[in-house]
Amino acid sequence: MPAPFAIDESTWAEATWPLGTHLTAEGLTVAVHAPAATRVQLEVYPEALGAGAQAVFLPSRGADGAWRARLGGLGAGALLGFRVWGPNWPYEEGWVPGSEAGFIADLDSEGNRFNPNKVLFDPYSREVSHTVLTDRLAELGVDDGVFGTGSDLVGGVPRRLIDTAPYAPKGVVVAEDDHVPARASAPRIPAEQAIIYEAGVRQLTGHPSVARLSDLLAGEPGFEDVVDIPPLYQGTYKGAGMLAPYLKAAGVTTVELLPVHETNASESGRPGATNAWGYMTLAFFAPNRRYAADTSWGGPTREFKEMVAAFHAAGLEVYLDVVYNHTAEGGNWNGDVATTGFTSLGGFATAEYYQMTGSKMLVDGATGTSNQMSYSSPAARQLVLDSLRYWFSQMGVDGFRFDLATVLGRLPAQSAPDDWGGLKRFFNEHPLLTEIAALAQAEGIEVIAEAWDLWGYEVGNFPRGWGEWNGRYRDAVRRFTKGDGNTGEFIDMVNGDYHHFEDNGGPQKSINFVSAHDGFTMADLVSYQTKVNDQPHPFGPSDGGSDDNMSWDSGGDQGLRRQRLRNLWVILMVSRGVPMLVAGDEMGRTQNGNNNPWALDTVAMRTNYDMVATNAPQQVPVGDPGGAYHDNLGVFGSRDERVNPLFRLATFLMRLRHRHRALHEAAWGDALAGGTDVSYLFRTPSGQGVLGEGDRALAIHVDAPGEGLWVMVNMAAEPVDFAPPPPGRGPTGDSGRDQGAGTTVWRRLVDTGVWAEPEGNFWPEGTGEVLSGTVTVGPWSVVVCQAVSAAQG
Repeated sequence: MPAPFAIDESTWAEATWPLGTHLTAEGLTVAVHAPAATRVQLEVYPEALGAGAQAVFLPSRGADGAWRARLGGLGAGALLGFRVWGPNWPYEEGWVPGSEAGFIADLDSEGNRFNPNKVLFDPYSREVSHTVLTDRLAELGVDDGVFGTGSDLVGGVPRRLIDTAPYAPKGVVVAEDDHVPARASAPRIPAEQAIIYEAGVRQLTGHPSVARLSDLLAGEPGFEDVVDIPPLYQGTYKGAGMLAPYLKAAGVTTVELLPVHETNASESGRPGATNAWGYMTLAFFAPNRRYAADTSWGGPTREFKEMVAAFHAAGLEVYLDVVYNHTAEGGNWNGDVATTGFTSLGGFATAEYYQMTGSKMLVDGATGTSNQMSYSSPAARQLVLDSLRYWFSQMGVDGFRFDLATVLGRLPAQSAPDDWGGLKRFFNEHPLLTEIAALAQAEGIEVIAEAWDLWGYEVGNFPRGWGEWNGRYRDAVRRFTKGDGNTGEFIDMVNGDYHHFEDNGGPQKSINFVSAHDGFTMADLVSYQTKVNDQPHPFGPSDGGSDDNMSWDSGGDQGLRRQRLRNLWVILMVSRGVPMLVAGDEMGRTQNGNNNPWALDTVAMRTNYDMVATNAPQQVPVGDPGGAYHDNLGVFGSRDERVNPLFRLATFLMRLRHRHRALHEAAWGDALAGGTDVSYLFRTPSGQGVLGEGDRALAIHVDAPGEGLWVMVNMAAEPVDFAPPPPGRGPTGDSGRDQGAGTTVWRRLVDTGVWAEPEGNFWPEGTGEVLSGTVTVGPWSVVVCQAVSAAQG
């Protein structure tokens, strides 16, 4: 690498180039935000670990509080770090790394923790060389304790004096104009037409069964284009992109990836240093290097862009699960206000980026993860907005799901009390939430909130433009399908939660789900009474997880479990709103009852595609010699033992949803100009009287011009007789509008009962049995019939 040199140092203080590190025709520009700092030192490193700086520069402070420098002789792959001085530790001549020269205190009056012995990476770094928990620290004879400040002694030396240059993560310079996915090629799928598929990168293709996909899916209609994924690409961005033909064929429109921002975890996944889900963000711009097949400097960025391009080429969108509510920098060690372990944000401007109490302890209230970002700060808000812009404009993504998004809308009291009570206020018009919504509208991207945190539940309260994970839908459907008779809330949720989302743009702003990464899989929801998180490797142990899962083990009846699993699929796909699935739910994936395997980076937690090609999906080998799946579902009654009827039903339902506009309208009734006046009408089984709380059987008429579905839901333990309206007649005897009075009949389309497993529990449109008169629906069953012309009948 050529020796770097400074360009036009005299102009740095007046410069206005943006925050971050950028390669330009004039050289490498660097800008970091540290308004309270008194000196910032930029260092260039020859290696990520084990080496000191090879060159040192002194950026200049601008009026905006950013420190800037422009360097020549550096290109992509250069490694950068920073040292920062401030009021609590002013610079003194004679200071050297590891020196105490100038030290006054570990924090200043505002709570900033400046320490020049701790090398920092730019928060805007496009890649990071390694994480704080890298296994390679052990090779240097240290652990992550070296990053701490404070007076604790380590080897007889106070932590604050340990020079972290040989150990700290470095920012990697990345060329931003290489392999940029064209936004013009993005599918731009209307939100109401989406079917979201939630998955981790490793979960998608990390199981060795992906090497046999073409064989496993041979004979499955629509899956002819699937490709085998070789070991080199399993569990990587490259491998995920290669899975696009499978997802497209299944009926998915949108892949929502669990966090891909660089996260704090070890390469080996050693105990205490594993975060399989990625919810511990270390850098908001950097793709996680562990998910890349190409781990060279710049490799993860290129590979991520290529993955997005592969999804777009297949007509699929990519959403990212993003964590802006806290960071991996942690909080106060052992409750000591003077001891932290900052390697980036907190070392530049603690008071700008983190919530603190009046005594300057970092707040750990709404997140439960040791710190909480402060979005009363313009600098913190700019960080989030800049990060979002980078990921959609440079990396090509189509939308974002925000973890614990309510934290982004909480403001502190004028003076934050030590009990943190003043931090609990939620503002519907918080500037960050409204700015994100405006950005999404202007750029044509989707933004979705997890609208709760440890301090409150705000589903339906976000500013207009936001979609929201609808926890009410999850709870209502779980309860009703296990027989609770919560009829009113079930109806409200199937109808798109009108009361909470009518003012927010339409039912497509309600993201409907019954399973998610942080809970039971769909198959486990019908198989366990309580979580089973204390089991041995590879399905446990793990901590946390909700104790209130609203689950039922179906009395141990394997047939009933299969039936109830199908019920969930049908209800999810016919509900107003946007359905979200968890990877593997389409084939009966199980976590053996573990509802919080966030720290289990094991093959048992990855989607096993062997389940697709068998009628006993939970009897296949795990792929780990120490584990076996619990066989909760038993053997499906398919005619071909190589067919998984659940998989076929799931794909049928997703495709059915796409074919029927009535199932993905962007408004209730004719509320939207140009709408097609789709009505969801809820009736008693007989069609007489009014539904009441406690009723466990009901009918749903999805009624639209030119099409109609009659859905009979029986969550009682005995058969129930339903009386669909006569052919060509509406549910109250008025003239039908599906095909014209007297011209339609009802044909069976789906029946979730065990008796129909040989048929796959569905019949292609127009081929099912004609239903007339009274229809008996078995216990714990859902039957769907479709209005078709009498000529077809």
